[in-house]
Amino acid sequence: MLRTKDYVLLLVVYASILAAVLFPDLGEPFRPYPQHLLMLVFFLSFLTVRLDEIGALLKRSPGAIVLFTLFKLILLPAAVYGLFLVLAPAYAMSALLLAAVSTGVTAPFISGVVGGNSALVMVMVVTTSPLVPVTLPLLIELFLGQAVELSFAGMIRMLATVIFIPIIAVEILRRWAPRTLPPLLKLNYPLSLLLFALINLGVFSQYAEFFRREPALLVEATVVASILCVLFIVPGGLLFRKGPVEDQLAGAVAAGNINNVLVIVFASRFFGPLEPTVAAMYLIPYFAVIIPLRLYKTRGRPGR
Repeated sequence: MLRTKDYVLLLVVYASILAAVLFPDLGEPFRPYPQHLLMLVFFLSFLTVRLDEIGALLKRSPGAIVLFTLFKLILLPAAVYGLFLVLAPAYAMSALLLAAVSTGVTAPFISGVVGGNSALVMVMVVTTSPLVPVTLPLLIELFLGQAVELSFAGMIRMLATVIFIPIIAVEILRRWAPRTLPPLLKLNYPLSLLLFALINLGVFSQYAEFFRREPALLVEATVVASILCVLFIVPGGLLFRKGPVEDQLAGAVAAGNINNVLVIVFASRFFGPLEPTVAAMYLIPYFAVIIPLRLYKTRGRPGR
């Protein structure tokens, strides 16, 4: 069963998207700061996971982590791109970009909401993110025959800032100011909701005029994004089908809750308006996955 918190999360997320499209001036102050807001979300997410838990997971199942990383960054993008190239070629590039990006920094939060193994999701964030500056341009070169000029050092700096600075900050608090953690944990949920709303206002307000001018394309992009989300979470969960339900949920979340904001920024620089639009609309299924995953958690799985 869904909890009141789940409904509140969905309400906040979708209301902020609608507000950004209808009243873009509301989001203008937040447009320069999606990366900084994501860092704060990641900081809050990491409060619930300890580094020793991540180390234990890496020692206990390194093969599963390597397999998931290969699946997430290479195998899944290739398969999804090939499928869209046949069925919907206009969206093949959008499919490739979203499939090939790393697990999102908000994924541990979503995992916590649905009852997944958040430590496992955190490991997947840490293992997939630093590899994206290499794997994504290689896939584009391979499938499109065009080299995308990326600053490897610049991408690494950005990813390191988004991911590792919050991790270090949390560990510093754990060691030097542990009394600050309980109050922060109590505020984790409302602060995360606020940050999600501000991110949505900042991201969607940038495309408000385009959305109002092309409503049919907006609906179409949402449908494509929703199909992609299903194509991501189902095989992600199946990779851990022999494990406990918490690990299955972690695999689904890590595959489906991706760093689509990074895709928005990347696609806006190197591609046309369609790719960043699909990436932006991915925010809708991004949060909607909590409904089927919560139901899956509640019902469990026979023989688990």
